[in-house]
Amino acid sequence: MVINLIIKMQEYFLKYKRFLYSFLVIIIFVVIGTLRQSTTVLAQETDFKPLRIGTFLSITGQASFIGAPALATLKLYVNLLNLQGGLLGRKVELIDYDVGTDPRTAQIAVRRLIYFDKVDAIIGGSTLGATMSVLPIISDAKIPLIALANSRELINPVRKWVFKSSQTHRMACNTILNDMQGRGIESLGLISGDSGFASTTRAHCIEIAKILGISIISDERYRSQTRNVVEPLKRIKTKLKVQAVLNIDFGSSPAYVTREFRKLGFDVPLYQTHGVATLNYLDLSGVAAEGVKLPVPPIMIAEKLDDEDPIKSILLSYIKLYEGRWEVRPSVYGSYAFDAIYLYASAIRRARSFEREKIRKALERTENYVGANGLVKMSSEDHLGLYSKAFRMVEIRDGEWVPID
Repeated sequence: MVINLIIKMQEYFLKYKRFLYSFLVIIIFVVIGTLRQSTTVLAQETDFKPLRIGTFLSITGQASFIGAPALATLKLYVNLLNLQGGLLGRKVELIDYDVGTDPRTAQIAVRRLIYFDKVDAIIGGSTLGATMSVLPIISDAKIPLIALANSRELINPVRKWVFKSSQTHRMACNTILNDMQGRGIESLGLISGDSGFASTTRAHCIEIAKILGISIISDERYRSQTRNVVEPLKRIKTKLKVQAVLNIDFGSSPAYVTREFRKLGFDVPLYQTHGVATLNYLDLSGVAAEGVKLPVPPIMIAEKLDDEDPIKSILLSYIKLYEGRWEVRPSVYGSYAFDAIYLYASAIRRARSFEREKIRKALERTENYVGANGLVKMSSEDHLGLYSKAFRMVEIRDGEWVPID
């Protein structure tokens, strides 16, 4: 019985063998075709999926004057890129989070941008503390970050995935102290706040002064954002050999220093840093600001730059577009975001790819980029690449920034 059943099965198989083989071949081709179609659809979805740029900025709180113009600039130029067809045919999408100045909030936002929003790159943050706090996350995720905060510590030592578009505090100190040296100033009185900005910049200025042979014969500190700056100024005034005074801080306190400096009758030049390159400083200081010298980013004197200066036309175009959209003049913090998004866009176009590593390498090979803050040439040893003229010395005259380079 069993043997007869086996014999009949063999006969059945031999009879329909060709049919079964043909059926199997058809099934294989259908499966392969389906897989190819799925792969093509997936590739098409990748091509047309929006390119996502994430940002974490100080939109509210004490540093909102830094974050708000940066966000306004990013929104403006993401829209412009999309009007021009996007990047390599992909629409660009901006995802932003307000982190204030809190490092912990910044870390949460960056993790969300990377692992939930699936962004392709990140631009931000506004402050050193918030930005430094996310660097390990950036490194682990292997995602490009173009930082906006001023500090040199973000790129020194060089971090593989971290780039920067803004000038450094050290560059500001170098500009100030070289101006002093050129004017024959050999001894200096220093008065600084205790904020992170003031402490970092002060350290750089002290180091550069030593290199240039300028003696700091008085070094006073005060609590940032205070009005109580008279006593440290009085102590500086007792030092008869002081040939200039340098105030290092940002916010409202430098305006109080400026006003008290005039009231006390100092007869030496007063220097401020890039931290006060704002209209708010001019308004708070009033006539006391007359004659104050400081380094400013080029955007502060865009209309007064030489016509031969390669960044003049770029700045004027940016200012016109920003004012037309937001009805207010952009600040230097907006110009940092301008350079950041254009550096990223340029890297994608040169890489002809959306792969992170290829974009990272293209960023690192940036050269002859003419941006809002100067000429840029990056390398594997320099993830900023700004030329020395990224700051311009000015003197305040009749409430205006007047170039004195």
